[in-house]
Amino acid sequence: MPIELLMPALSPTMEEGTLAKWLVKEGDTVNSGDLLAEIETDKATMEFEAVDEGIIGKILVAEGTENVKVNTPIALIGEEGEDFSAAPAPAAEAPGTGGDGGGPKAEDVPAPAASATPAPSAPAWSDGTRIFASPLARRIAKDKGLDLSAIKGSGPHGRIVKADVENAQPGAAPAAAPADAPKTAAAPAGGGSMPTGPSAEQVLKMYEGREFEEVKLNGMRKTVAARLTEAKQTIPHFYLRRDIQLDALLKFRSQLNKQLEPRGVKLSVNDFVIKACALALQAVPDANAVWAGDRMIKLKPSDVAVAVAVDGGLFTPVLKDSDTKSLSALSAEMKDLAGRARDGKLQPHEYVGGSFAISNLGMMGIENFDAVINPPHGAILAVGAGVKKPVVGADGELAVATVMSTTLSVDHRVIDGALGAELLAAIKENLENPMVMLA
Repeated sequence: MPIELLMPALSPTMEEGTLAKWLVKEGDTVNSGDLLAEIETDKATMEFEAVDEGIIGKILVAEGTENVKVNTPIALIGEEGEDFSAAPAPAAEAPGTGGDGGGPKAEDVPAPAASATPAPSAPAWSDGTRIFASPLARRIAKDKGLDLSAIKGSGPHGRIVKADVENAQPGAAPAAAPADAPKTAAAPAGGGSMPTGPSAEQVLKMYEGREFEEVKLNGMRKTVAARLTEAKQTIPHFYLRRDIQLDALLKFRSQLNKQLEPRGVKLSVNDFVIKACALALQAVPDANAVWAGDRMIKLKPSDVAVAVAVDGGLFTPVLKDSDTKSLSALSAEMKDLAGRARDGKLQPHEYVGGSFAISNLGMMGIENFDAVINPPHGAILAVGAGVKKPVVGADGELAVATVMSTTLSVDHRVIDGALGAELLAAIKENLENPMVMLA
């Protein structure tokens, strides 16, 4: 019998997505690893690969369809000659995707009658989270009488694939849920719900009679809104500020860039900031930590995230082991990650994790600002522009220096005031004495 291709979870936080484009059509033969579709997740547009082989018998969800829930059947795959006529009806066509544009709209399609037999619930781990498995793996498990919760998946994000089921032994103890399996968010303490502000209808009513344009939210914008709202509502932020003199760094950078010019390497001030923060996290290891609900997790390496602005939102790609990498290596990696972030080509493992983040608006002329912590990070450094200012030197004489304003936003659950001050002092020390970072 045909098996269902389900809407995949292509990122750890994905709950629904837009089926942007089909790369196959009904009747095509596909093999494991072939590209099936482009799917817009909560982070980017990503390619969906086949994990089974067979013939695409029926497409259930038209390209352009939005808000398709994870694990919703989107197509049927089977063997040549199989009957797909008894398959579920295709999902309502997305507006604007019909051949003549005159097809029925989603709201015009009547809802199906309620079934007398309730649909079976999706298999779940012992903690209630859904088990992700390929359609072929589910079918083989059913034929062999295997419990999917007893099988450890080897696919992306713990997904159970064909080989896992074929190698499984009947009667095995239930496997633990994968560490990165999507979890259902816990309700706020006390049973109440977080305030959400006025509804769309209430806001629209305020502007009746005024000319305006409604801008539809894409998956990334929705995620940015949700995560930053969560951050400001649940993370007890406090802020530490220091001015950093950049003249020694700018002189040292100029010398290095002249020497690196034959290799085509040009270091930016931001490259030095990344290195300075990475080394500071090693010097103040208690600050290299994240909040994990009922505990803290202290990291050994310095995995530093850097905010990158993209159309419709932002990414925070993570430069792992930044403390051990050279300035030129960090520079090359940052350029690569930023370029692929703007092109929507980052993979989930490249923007998940890290304990600390940097947001630099100095190149846009912003002198100082406060950044919002990206959970579960313990802190984020807001970096402003270097500006010529009068300063009082160590000898008491007045002089002019290039001064950069920085603000460290800190999660008070993870880092206390004195510890945060120690971390920011270490960052300042590194940037004002840049040769030390090469020692």
